[in-house]
Amino acid sequence: MTGTRHHLILGGCGFIGRHVALLLAEAGETVMLCDRAPLSVTYPEAVRHRIGHCTADLATADWDAMLEGVAVVHHYVWASLPASANADPARDLALNTTPTLALLEAMRRRGKAAPRLVFSSSGGTVYGRLRQVPVPEEHTLAPITAYGAGKAAVELYLGLYRALYGLDCRVARLANPFGAGQDLARGQGAATTFLHHALTGQPITIWGDGEVVRDFIHIADAAAGMAALATCPEVGENWVVNIGSGQGTSLNTIIAELEARLGRRLAVRREPGRAFDVPVSVLDIRRARDVLGWAPRLSFAEGMSRTLSDLAGAATLSTMG
Repeated sequence: MTGTRHHLILGGCGFIGRHVALLLAEAGETVMLCDRAPLSVTYPEAVRHRIGHCTADLATADWDAMLEGVAVVHHYVWASLPASANADPARDLALNTTPTLALLEAMRRRGKAAPRLVFSSSGGTVYGRLRQVPVPEEHTLAPITAYGAGKAAVELYLGLYRALYGLDCRVARLANPFGAGQDLARGQGAATTFLHHALTGQPITIWGDGEVVRDFIHIADAAAGMAALATCPEVGENWVVNIGSGQGTSLNTIIAELEARLGRRLAVRREPGRAFDVPVSVLDIRRARDVLGWAPRLSFAEGMSRTLSDLAGAATLSTMG
């Protein structure tokens, strides 16, 4: 990365955005965090002057003004969760896809001065039930949740604007990031949530038999992958990239790992399985290795160890070590 660009991070105060911001600032780039929420972390003094914050809403943003001087837009904000999207698909569409189209139109109006756009999609939902494991980017998009359908719709519109107007749109199909500082109230991030419940003595809820397999990636590696995609000079036709660990871990394995580390049995509550939970989701990350020169550095066990240490020490921002 070179220190010549200005980045606008939508959802910049979120779990992914604030970690990517730190990496970019450490590389000498300037960053504006755009979010409805206030900035809740304190960045190291050495990079603080490179990171700004502004308050805005995706649905009402003045994109023409906000894009002025911006080289890269990071689209990490999403106003729904799988459960809420399924409950009201029309609202999910209005909150997420329609505002993104307004952003794309503002970029189109800028012509050759349009910034690059990096969209954080969902590697765990857009593919649906996998026909191939690990799943490559060429796999058919077949989401079985409204949440996944919304993410896939935005991907399709990004492809449309690439083809029609030459916009440099890029998609990161992100696996399941985990680590200290994840918003537990959103109900996402099984690895972090299980850890938090284990440390605080709360029962852990598992839907189904616990053999659901997911691709978990520590936030340090996820942020590095997102930053690599945002700053890669040229991706050509490889503009959709899986960012994950490339390894599958079951929920039961997480429980066993925690019990071994904590030296005690955990309280686990088993609930009936949910129709929208695909049985296996593991990403093929060879394209990210080949095109971006990126690969995860932490194994699941190492990531859990770091997260356990961070949570035990009440850390809120785990830097890239």
